[in-house]
Amino acid sequence: MNWVPVIWSVWGASVLLMAIVGMYVARLGKYEEDQIFLSDSSGHAQHEQAMIAMRRQKAKPLKMTAISLLGVTTMSVVAYYLLDVLRQFK
Repeated sequence: MNWVPVIWSVWGASVLLMAIVGMYVARLGKYEEDQIFLSDSSGHAQHEQAMIAMRRQKAKPLKMTAISLLGVTTMSVVAYYLLDVLRQFK
């Protein structure tokens, strides 16, 4: 069986997953603002920003998992081709 299409398909799927997770996390932080709330009168805005930050924190493990998966699949593609080069020179 030829493993090249399988390896590239898995790598492409991991790239697609990383792109989807990246867009999701970016969308979560779309309305996040960098500001300091000095008075208690802006409690509603402060609560909204805290909720956005909490959602982004919950998505962080998902993003790290997608990055790790992409790294592993990229390394497997590189390792396959390095082994192929070594086999050709034997």
